[in-house]
Amino acid sequence: MSNRLAEETNPYLLQHKDNPVDWYPWGTEALAAARKEDKPILLSVGYAACHWCHVMERESFEDQTTADYMNEHFVSIKVDREERPDIDAIYMEAVQSITGSGGWPLTAFLDPDGVPFHGGTYFPPDSSRGMPSFMMVMDAVQKAFAERRDEIRSQAADVRTRLGAVSLISAREGDLDPGLLADRTSTLLNLADLELGGFGPAPKFPPASTLDFLLSRGETEPVEVTLDRMGAGGIYDQIGGGFARYSVDAAWLVPHFEKMLYDNALLARTYLHAWQELGHDRYRRIAEETLDWLLREMRDDSGGFYASLDADSEGEEGIFYTWTIDELRAVLGGRADLAIETFGVTIDGNFEGRNVLHFPLEQPPGKIDAELESIRSDLLAARSERVRPALDDKVILSWNALAISALAEAGTVLDRPDYLDAAEACSGFIWKEMRDAQGSLRRSWRQGDARLNAYLEDHAFLLEALLTLYQANFSESVFKRAQGLAETMIDRFSDPDRGGFFTTSHDHEELIARRKDVGDHPIPSGSASAALGLLRLGNLTGENHYLRQSLGVLKLLAPATARQPDAFGHLLQALQLFLAPSGELAISTPGKSPDEADALLEVFRSRYRPNFVVALGPEGSSTPPLLESRTAVDGKPTAYVCENFTCQAPVTEPAALRKELDANNS
Repeated sequence: MSNRLAEETNPYLLQHKDNPVDWYPWGTEALAAARKEDKPILLSVGYAACHWCHVMERESFEDQTTADYMNEHFVSIKVDREERPDIDAIYMEAVQSITGSGGWPLTAFLDPDGVPFHGGTYFPPDSSRGMPSFMMVMDAVQKAFAERRDEIRSQAADVRTRLGAVSLISAREGDLDPGLLADRTSTLLNLADLELGGFGPAPKFPPASTLDFLLSRGETEPVEVTLDRMGAGGIYDQIGGGFARYSVDAAWLVPHFEKMLYDNALLARTYLHAWQELGHDRYRRIAEETLDWLLREMRDDSGGFYASLDADSEGEEGIFYTWTIDELRAVLGGRADLAIETFGVTIDGNFEGRNVLHFPLEQPPGKIDAELESIRSDLLAARSERVRPALDDKVILSWNALAISALAEAGTVLDRPDYLDAAEACSGFIWKEMRDAQGSLRRSWRQGDARLNAYLEDHAFLLEALLTLYQANFSESVFKRAQGLAETMIDRFSDPDRGGFFTTSHDHEELIARRKDVGDHPIPSGSASAALGLLRLGNLTGENHYLRQSLGVLKLLAPATARQPDAFGHLLQALQLFLAPSGELAISTPGKSPDEADALLEVFRSRYRPNFVVALGPEGSSTPPLLESRTAVDGKPTAYVCENFTCQAPVTEPAALRKELDANNS
């Protein structure tokens, strides 16, 4: 017999529809039931690709005895953290303050008003390794709620205040410190692991935004080491392309095998930028293979991109991606020895008896010649016959915006029209399918059903994506859409009193706290993305309105970057754009086709130029305003290199443009 989750569309919630637990989705019905029955709430937060979420479901939520206890003593609510990042953030902070750590599955115990008073992450069915069993935890919570109710009630107001504390901080007065960028760069260089890549010990998460920042500062060594180690390691799918979510070891060898859309969109772009600056063909290959994987395995027929692939298949983590020696020989025959030598596998295996394929870790990722490509192709074909990991086929707006940015930029830099076509199709899909009747954006879409209010990150990532797409296809309609979206974001999310932006809109469901995004987690924070997008929009329009809104974010959050700069990579990029010399490139063409300016655009795109924006249109254009009064000299496509709308003498020859841009490139 199914529970209430059977009526949901979310894949993660549907995974639990046949549990004997009387699950509620988050909503007024569940909260009203808790108040009416005077029961504490057991909130379980996870996501479809989460390995330990599956483990806890098998061990506890599918167990009738455990479910009977939950049904008797709690109102149990199941939440997908990917659809509801607002709920996840509130209760994750609460659990971290209680236990000192966090993760998923997140298990929080709330009073009937939704205020947390206890929690943890994964709880085993039996006491082991110093961990209490799930039943022991529930029993202790139930008794505390019954016997210490006054104490729990008296603490509720303080808990609410603590969880909303970030929203009570005001932006600092005065100017931003111009030495901030050099200081944060120095700290990052001290944190960098120059032997194995990344920052800090295992587990290691791909630090795409931080690497982009360091690359923009000209600090290439930690970028190169990290990209090489990741690209050679098991965290990168050496057969099918794409990155797993993180590595459980320091050498990027053994991944946690789930593949997320956001990681791959961010990393493809970072490898693209590194190829532009460092020229290593291996970076171009990895960027293309990652985006090819997105198009091959993660794209819905509608044009949107799915959320994730599970780590598990056949009830076992990683079995889809790993190989025994016998399996390699069965597929490759006499070529198996070359594969074993190339990919560093061992007879004993390196993942519970199975092998994670990787290049030698002390070297950059190997070159893919025709013979090795044939081996990879045959292994990919053989792997496709296996039981595939589960696909979370919901479409998350913010993650799709990241994919648009990656595809649009790579499409132009790599001369891949199929990438640009996919970016345009995804943008069109969002505008058509992921808005309500009033035009407001929706967070999630699946099989024709768009639902839930969009968050700050959805608006901010989409603003960045539309500006990136505009700078790829120079469509006036795309630019106007971006500008309208920016105004909507400011109107619905900004904090006029203390600066910055709230995570949720002014008309969002009222929760126990209203928060502001601070650090990257691991996707860029909505606040940082809003600042970066508004700065770029300001550079294209010359409107100080956007600069003021962005500056509110920067002043509010810049002090936090001192403690852990590797958690603020995207914000550091915004600070770089604001504090360091930036530039604008306006290209005026005698005709209406952007193709006329291909030679000039090729010069611009030959380097990673994060502090530049580019606008292109026929002379007489005023959208965006950067193009106003820019004429085509002698009937030729003409480039104007500007700073704060003050331009150098126009040039028509690519060599002259290269000289001017390289003099201004930072």
